[in-house]
Amino acid sequence: MGWHFRLARTEHYSQRLPAVYWDCSQKGRPFHLFRLLIQYHEPELCSYLDTKKITPDSYALNWLGSLFACYCSIEVTQAIWDGYLQQADPFFIYFLMLIILVNAKEVILTQESDSKEEVIQFLENTPSSLNLEDIEDLFSLAQYYCSKTPASFRKDNHHLFGSTLLGIKDDDADLSQALCLAISVSEILQANQLQGEGVRFFVVDCRPAEQYNAGHLSTAFHLDSDLMLQNPSEFAQSVKSLLEAQKQSIESGSIAGGEHLCFMGSGREEEDMYMNMVLAHFLQKNKEYVSIASGGFMALQQHLADINVDGPENGYGHWIASTSGSRSSINSVDGESSNGSNDRGMKSLVNKMTVALKTKSVNVREKVISFIENTSTPVDRMSFNLPWPDRSCTERHVSSSDRVGKPYRGVKPVFSIGDEEEYDTDEIDSSSMSDDDRKEVVNIQTWINKPDVKHHFPCKEVKESGHMFPSHLLVTATHMYCLREIVSRKGLAYIQSRQALNSVVKITMEIAVLQE
Repeated sequence: MGWHFRLARTEHYSQRLPAVYWDCSQKGRPFHLFRLLIQYHEPELCSYLDTKKITPDSYALNWLGSLFACYCSIEVTQAIWDGYLQQADPFFIYFLMLIILVNAKEVILTQESDSKEEVIQFLENTPSSLNLEDIEDLFSLAQYYCSKTPASFRKDNHHLFGSTLLGIKDDDADLSQALCLAISVSEILQANQLQGEGVRFFVVDCRPAEQYNAGHLSTAFHLDSDLMLQNPSEFAQSVKSLLEAQKQSIESGSIAGGEHLCFMGSGREEEDMYMNMVLAHFLQKNKEYVSIASGGFMALQQHLADINVDGPENGYGHWIASTSGSRSSINSVDGESSNGSNDRGMKSLVNKMTVALKTKSVNVREKVISFIENTSTPVDRMSFNLPWPDRSCTERHVSSSDRVGKPYRGVKPVFSIGDEEEYDTDEIDSSSMSDDDRKEVVNIQTWINKPDVKHHFPCKEVKESGHMFPSHLLVTATHMYCLREIVSRKGLAYIQSRQALNSVVKITMEIAVLQE
């Protein structure tokens, strides 16, 4: 009798559990997506695990592969599966995993001395402590986190589910190397028109001032990302004003308000490089609910054109504004807000605050924070804490008039200091390598141990697209080297660039961001 009952239960689950292609393998897509979800809700925990080089597949492989059956008792497993089926949402398993991970957060963060292997083992076995009395709370908390997650999390990754592999490989690199969650512009517009609770976005427009003035989302706060390099103190003040404007808009109940920060660039990779650096700044500060508008302002323009924003019955006409008051076929600065004068007043307040904080010049100042020190003096360890402190330096800074050695080769790599993340890529951007360095492979540890190496910085190279590559910066008395790790050949790296210190004026300013 008991045997037939168990068989019936098995058939019941096998018939009702959704057909899922999990790609449950090391570095599989579901685990890249899970890391982005952790980063979105629990950035401190995500940063700690990244520091330990603990990727989600190392502890959650069997969580996802067996839906916790490998660790929980039969009774607990059945309760989880029953609740999962009732949700009718295949993505809900991600939130169950997130709650189990968050529940272990306090223990993990207070045991910093534990090795990587010990932390992985602890995390992997965490579901085994669940009992039947915990299931109700587990699902309640999962539903709460689910309600605080943008719909794009599901919509843009629906192809993870089903029995087909089509379309999976093409986008693999995008998830594994994504800086943060990407939000569709349609969701941004729709979410901020909703009343009551739900995901609402405070949009931060990071384009240059002239582009913002020409046309922008009427509720967006302007934060010129160029300030990060040109004027760090003004950038820090702008960030403070941004957070204050966000707080005020939430308290007033404006359509401009939202807990979730969404950064919008132009949609052109070469221009959005600095926006990616601003994003990295907020992520390093463990700011929760950080995302990026997929496709940037170009995608917003295209979306409004596609839905015929100028049509008489279209409700989106008021979303695009121009600081100068000019209008085009997809913007209307005088459009009426469906929420009345209070919303128009708050949008006006946001615009006024951003105008007041615009940079007066796009010229890069000669006085930049540089870690390249006078080669005649000893080299000290540098501090990389944000915000940038005012330093009274006596060292000689690189001058734009210095033209010694090979010129900068027009490549715009950006580096963020921190522990490397194990992204799976062997792709080498040959345009960032000199002819002499192309395809040259070296042993990382051998180069680090060279007697003339004064500094070694593990870092991530952030390309214009926002993709990151594990790298190392090595600084000698006269040169700076960038070594990009070859993931498939442990301990080896390509020489990505070799620059004389007195010829890296442009790259110096970009690396100054690392002192955040």
